[in-house]
Amino acid sequence: MVLTSTKIRPLGDRVVVKPIQREEVTKSGIVLPDTAKEKPQRGEVIAVGPGRLNDDGERLPMEVKVGDEVLFAKYAGT
Repeated sequence: MVLTSTKIRPLGDRVVVKPIQREEVTKSGIVLPDTAKEKPQRGEVIAVGPGRLNDDGERLPMEVKVGDEVLFAKYAGT
């Protein structure tokens, strides 16, 4: 079963993540350069595929669900 809050339906063990924007300026007023932003990104899962099939053809459930907050690499999934 595909759980989704968007019109995009991921297949297999894919997920759709909406990035959570990071603050460009710290509370003390320091502007963060691009190099400081190359840490793992945070995002909210907005759609989840049904999971992958194992060697016996059984569907393996996904470990995340819609609404979960996850960390991912900046260029993950591209």
